[in-house]
Amino acid sequence: MQEKENYSFDDFKKIMEILIGENGCPWDKIQTHESLKRYLIEECYEVIDAIDNNDEENLREELGDVLLQVFFHSIIAEKNREFSLNDVINGICGKMICRHPHIFSNECAETADDVLLNWEEIKKKEKGYKNQSDVLKSVPKSLPALIRAEKVIKKALSEDMKQYSFKSSIDNVKNLIDSIDSEKSRNNSDLESTIGELLFLTVNISQFLKINPEFALTNATEKFINRFVSVESMPKADDYRQST
Repeated sequence: MQEKENYSFDDFKKIMEILIGENGCPWDKIQTHESLKRYLIEECYEVIDAIDNNDEENLREELGDVLLQVFFHSIIAEKNREFSLNDVINGICGKMICRHPHIFSNECAETADDVLLNWEEIKKKEKGYKNQSDVLKSVPKSLPALIRAEKVIKKALSEDMKQYSFKSSIDNVKNLIDSIDSEKSRNNSDLESTIGELLFLTVNISQFLKINPEFALTNATEKFINRFVSVESMPKADDYRQST
């Protein structure tokens, strides 16, 4: 395939078909859905990094890398006669129309919260969830722990439970912190359970304060690194004496 100044959607599909074809790239040909999982995760995080850095040029590139992963999985599936790229596109188009009845039908949703509520109700019907327990169990275990905890909490709490849960979480955090010292003499599984509860309650509290726990922890980690670098770069006493 010759180089061009501007490529199309069809060009991209053809490139991927060539790469995993019989005479294609030795590395690309042996990839599977399983082997590509890590790359999809990595590329998504690189998109987030570009957004955080307000780097438009890098964002454009990283979005291309995410799109590459979508095409890669779709072309592999097509080769294995599982589904096609067109099936993926048809599926998401149908979903977006179905999940936006306030746009494509006669239902009403005046606020963003109304849209999210409708979305969840439509999703429950589509997936055949019988109760809220089914909804909680559907949250993927492969998500990062903080993100999964946040999603579970959002789906679990009804409006009338939120105020009680907030106060209860604050009280329980205090109790858990007080108990950690006494638990040091216990086995690791007890400590792990306590720390897990403490982290989960912290995520719960962040929900009520409208703070994203994943971003909050990322920022706290960055602050720690900056403080560490600052302290490490300070002249030591021995260095000071030698310089004098």
